[in-house]
Amino acid sequence: MLESAKIQKRQSEIRSNLAELAANEAPSEDEQRSLKDLNREYQVNESRYQAAITAEDAERRDAGADLETREASEWGALVDKFEMRQAALHLDEGRQFDGATAEVVQELRQAGGYRGVPIPYAALETRAGETTSATVPDPIATKPLIDRLFPQSVAGAMGAQMVNVSAGGIEYPVSTSQVTAGWASTEGGDVAGPSEFTTVDRPLAPDHTLGIQMRLTRKAMKQSAGIEAAIRRDMQGAMQAKIDEAVFQGSGSNGQPAGVIAKAADYGIDSTAVDAAASYAAFRKAVTEFMLNNAASGPGSVRALIRPEVWDAMDDVIFDAGSGVTEYDRLAAKLGSVTQSHNALKAPSGSTPASKALLSTNAGGQSPIFVATWGAVDLIRDVYSDAASGGLRLTALVTMDVSISRTEQLRVLTGLQ
Repeated sequence: MLESAKIQKRQSEIRSNLAELAANEAPSEDEQRSLKDLNREYQVNESRYQAAITAEDAERRDAGADLETREASEWGALVDKFEMRQAALHLDEGRQFDGATAEVVQELRQAGGYRGVPIPYAALETRAGETTSATVPDPIATKPLIDRLFPQSVAGAMGAQMVNVSAGGIEYPVSTSQVTAGWASTEGGDVAGPSEFTTVDRPLAPDHTLGIQMRLTRKAMKQSAGIEAAIRRDMQGAMQAKIDEAVFQGSGSNGQPAGVIAKAADYGIDSTAVDAAASYAAFRKAVTEFMLNNAASGPGSVRALIRPEVWDAMDDVIFDAGSGVTEYDRLAAKLGSVTQSHNALKAPSGSTPASKALLSTNAGGQSPIFVATWGAVDLIRDVYSDAASGGLRLTALVTMDVSISRTEQLRVLTGLQ
């Protein structure tokens, strides 16, 4: 029994005894002493009870955190054992799920409706040490498949927060009020008047669906070496490329979410026209604006996203001939990180080719960009398209949306020549 429960039980007994003694109008000396002793014990127990509650509250929080961590780790262990091969064979041959894969599919189907086979996003991650299943014959030594090339995740590198939503829409209220402080000019005078606390809602809605189609020939399904890992990497890479592109360049129409750079004006993100050769000075000026808006404590907390052509131009300009330090070296040394992508940023254009860049910072630990996904990947089989050849055509559907937090945490640079 918890110490607080023991004390609480004793306090109840004391109150009962005190009630009996208080009802006696002419208590004896022994009863008077009992009254004093019980009253004194009751007061001491009150202090002990408060101390016990405080100590046990910390224990409860630790226990709760342990349970949450344990639940997440158990789910992660199941997902680590999820086999893409079983999903493909279930759609192709109707084979039943078994083991950890069956448990994961059952859990996901209970959480939301899927037309096909639900696949957790974590199951698409590349896993080290994967080998051919021992239960599948593989008489020919087949070398690992050579994957397509995909850009690395840019959204994560720029501090985007991935949010998984089970159902419905969500929104993040962001404070936009400009509360000011003021001194009282005279003794007894009023301080600055009250300022209205205002917020703006950043909604995330399941309005955008990304589809990925894969065609597996009959030979590929029978040729077991590395096929599961290759399918997973291919799907993950294709989604990563398209999601990165949508996060920054989404048009907000034709089914696409509103990208941070493409729709910067709609979000209210400040844009600075450089209209000159890309240089460290141009980025330094924008970082200074971050610090003046209390969004960044220094250049080390700012991330930059640039085109490879900008890196090429800046790395070709020597700042210090003696040391060989280039303009890009200065930029990379000062900022928290510099990410290069030809997928998240549009190619340079204009008579003097120029491109855009994005700066972001996590002010107060808050991510500048939200990328929401709903549920899991819905894997559906097309039973008709490749029926004649015995092949398997799969469609993976992903629902996602993009939004930002504070506009002060993002800044677009244009005209970087």
